[in-house]
Amino acid sequence: MAIKVVPADEMVNAVGSRFEPSKWIEITQDRINTFADCTEDHQFIHIDEEAAKNTPFGGTIAHGFLTLSLLSKMIEGNGVIPENMAMGLNYGFDKVRFLAPVRAGKRVRSHVEVLDVTRKDDKRFLIKQGVSVEIEGEETPALVAEWLSMVVTA
Repeated sequence: MAIKVVPADEMVNAVGSRFEPSKWIEITQDRINTFADCTEDHQFIHIDEEAAKNTPFGGTIAHGFLTLSLLSKMIEGNGVIPENMAMGLNYGFDKVRFLAPVRAGKRVRSHVEVLDVTRKDDKRFLIKQGVSVEIEGEETPALVAEWLSMVVTA
């Protein structure tokens, strides 16, 4: 994983760039429980291991928003940025789809591609990244998203 720094005038050439998959992150039951406490979403499918055994999932699953929230960690140290970057801001999502549940004990990692770069003015770039989150050993990703970031140069 690495950050590629390019001259601001070359940022639009980053479209189509793909990056190495992120490091694996284990989705432990403790992580799921902590997320449930933070969000006050204590649905049994996430936190009640005994009751969740009787569902089609066969056990507890992570909140979709937990998986989504880990994207910031997953892309850490990976991407294309302009020279003299002052800061990057989460600008939202154009699309998010949760395709498969992440069972407690599984590991996930991200795959990222730059879909679009729009120069907003002389200091700001809107970057759209296509992101998928792979579940180790499974064919269907946990989620796919089009994630927007605003990058500001000094």
